[in-house]
Amino acid sequence: MNQHILDDDFDRPREACGVFGIYAPGSDVARLAFFALYALQHRGQESAGIATCDGHMAFIHKGMGLVHQVFNEENLRPLQGHLAIGQNRYSTTGGSHLRNAQPYLIETMHGPLGVGHNGNLTNALHLRQKLLERGVGLSSSSDSEVITQMLAAPLPGAGLSQPDWESRMAGFMAEAEGAYSLVILTRDAVYGVRDPLGLRPLCIGRLPSGNGHAAGHVLASESCALGTIGAEFVREVRPGEIVRLDAAGLHSRQAVESAPEPAFCIFEYVYFARPDSVIESQTVHRVRQRLGEALAREAPAEADIVVGVPDSATPAAIGYAIASGLPYTEGLTKNRYIGRTFIQPDDRLRKAGVHLKYNPLHANLAGKRVVLVDDSIVRGNTAGPLVKLLREGGAAEVHVRVSSPPVRHPCFMGIDMARGEELIGYAKSVEVIRQHIGADSLAYLSHEGMVRAVQSGISGDCGHCSACFTGRYPIHLEAYWTSKEKLAFEGIWG
Repeated sequence: MNQHILDDDFDRPREACGVFGIYAPGSDVARLAFFALYALQHRGQESAGIATCDGHMAFIHKGMGLVHQVFNEENLRPLQGHLAIGQNRYSTTGGSHLRNAQPYLIETMHGPLGVGHNGNLTNALHLRQKLLERGVGLSSSSDSEVITQMLAAPLPGAGLSQPDWESRMAGFMAEAEGAYSLVILTRDAVYGVRDPLGLRPLCIGRLPSGNGHAAGHVLASESCALGTIGAEFVREVRPGEIVRLDAAGLHSRQAVESAPEPAFCIFEYVYFARPDSVIESQTVHRVRQRLGEALAREAPAEADIVVGVPDSATPAAIGYAIASGLPYTEGLTKNRYIGRTFIQPDDRLRKAGVHLKYNPLHANLAGKRVVLVDDSIVRGNTAGPLVKLLREGGAAEVHVRVSSPPVRHPCFMGIDMARGEELIGYAKSVEVIRQHIGADSLAYLSHEGMVRAVQSGISGDCGHCSACFTGRYPIHLEAYWTSKEKLAFEGIWG
């Protein structure tokens, strides 16, 4: 696990993973997968893996750590073929162990089967138990292995001579609950699958013909990965859809009817997605800027400058500055490489906390009343030290503004948001939080303001999951969980 123990890292919600798939005859698909995963590194930093297939045999390499730590020229070279899937992982169900690293790759009667998963199955315990009762052995604690084994097992009454992978996927989708965006590797094709609620992102790209290579198609969690490898954005995978990439091109099947109202995770806009990604036909940077503009209108401050917490809150800080008329400036510089070391800080450095990752710009802060814009406050371990750091840099006042509502509830759909009692907004009022972090004032964007800022740039029907703010989950968890199962799941997940 590539995690040094810094409060700043621990205080952030963490995504489950980023996934990628490619069908491109004549191309070095392993190398393309490597660079695509590099572009998706922000979605998972615990492990990385790539599986390829040449139409007969499959090859895989995966390991713990960041993409550039797991892969090199030597271990990329054996990954031959014209099909590939890859994944960056941050564990939600299943601990941070190599046995849980993805993609999963197994051999079936009909050739190799590989699976990369972004999300979290909320009925994973139930599905796991059904597999065990059928005599299927499981080697990990990950719900993604459950998905792999469900696809590998023949459907009841189905013939065994030829696989019908899409029917198996549709069968899985009929039983599964929760969040899943999948990339699936078989001998002849790469598939993309998205849950009926559309909770987690997945998009399609096209590799243009050129240099003697045939055109190909790709799948990626975010569009930012497409530009990195020279692919063109085609569209997003629809909720409940199965997409197949093979020698015949791009094919689609609506396997499960999409939910009446989609529930795409709104936190992708707030924090997770890269600002240059396009989601629901709008750039994430522009949405974050609108969040900051809405925050300035709802929560103005008597101040001299606006400062953002690098890097995720920068667009919101720019939006706040534009709407408020206050000048935006950098107040904190970030060491972008501190998170890339396996060396953990000693006790003295650990107590230094955010000083390892941020330094104040004294010349910009001295004597100024500062608005510090952040995208979220989860556990509350970072905001206080950052306020103190700005004061050490010379700030006369520090007014904290957050471009999302208070996070009050855990997430069961693929995000490590912490358990309820660990969330500072779970039981504490805004005033108590303000005192805790030592700010001169504190204000959050309202839920209505957040939703309006996100949805104002979307034409047509849309819907978003904001359960971590409201407690209103798009999935009725208690419908199939006993209290014992729920406690067990929370124990695994937490």
